[in-house]
Amino acid sequence: MRIPRITWAAYGFALTIIVLDQLTKAWVLTRLGTTDLSLIPNGFPLADVWPPYFRLTYLLNDGVSFGLLGGGAGRWLLSIFSVGVAGLLAWWATRADRRLLITAIGLVMGGALGNVIDRLRFGGVVDFLDFSGTGVFPWVFNIADSAITIGVILLIVDAFLSERQGREVGLANEKS
Repeated sequence: MRIPRITWAAYGFALTIIVLDQLTKAWVLTRLGTTDLSLIPNGFPLADVWPPYFRLTYLLNDGVSFGLLGGGAGRWLLSIFSVGVAGLLAWWATRADRRLLITAIGLVMGGALGNVIDRLRFGGVVDFLDFSGTGVFPWVFNIADSAITIGVILLIVDAFLSERQGREVGLANEKS
């Protein structure tokens, strides 16, 4: 099977996200000064970047959003699910032909795999970006989470735009 050229862009975005995510997490773990994460309490402050709005705070999330499916078998279920989603996205990328869609697929795929790496290595996902001081966004997250969120938003935008373009083409065909 020949992989279309545009598909490689999705894979490139995914790889870029994985590398950025893992590099930033490695930096955070280096700042903690230990390889035994069980010694570090969740919520451990790393740095006040822009007090009180933005801090770096260590958190090991062993669940999904809000800690759902945390611990034990949840780690493996989430990892298998995430790898499956990434596989489906990789396949979808071979059929995609729009830049926005390719970008979205790559971001979600890279974010999912970045977090899987953490689950397999640490038993949970290393989070550290803390905007809870804004009073609007109470969660601590990471680069992979950000990529997934932005990717999903772009998927929605792409669906809206492609539906709109389809309606415009249909109207143009009716007039001719």
